[in-house]
Amino acid sequence: MTMQPPSPVPAAGPMPEQVAFHRTELSVILTLYGRMVAAGEWRDYGISCLKDRAVFSVFRRTAENPIYRIEKDPKLRGRQGMYSVIGMDGQILRRGHDLRTVLRVLERKLIRPV
Repeated sequence: MTMQPPSPVPAAGPMPEQVAFHRTELSVILTLYGRMVAAGEWRDYGISCLKDRAVFSVFRRTAENPIYRIEKDPKLRGRQGMYSVIGMDGQILRRGHDLRTVLRVLERKLIRPV
């Protein structure tokens, strides 16, 4: 008779899945973030991996509400696109299937007349 150690995860049901950004997606977002930090526009960020969506929040100051939220919502993959940029007031600035094209709405803020 051999004894087996108890399994660390109970077999009651599957673990809830979590939506997260892939490494390539984070690379695109952090490249834009780095340019905006160098321009003095953004100062801090936060990443939230929730059950139904992943959110990259951008802050001008740490104690404020986010000025932009970059969201990945896989449920909208077949419809309007799973990537969206949302402003501080909750208005969707851009939505689409390709992250780079969605982020162009924020790159326009970087271009200023001299």
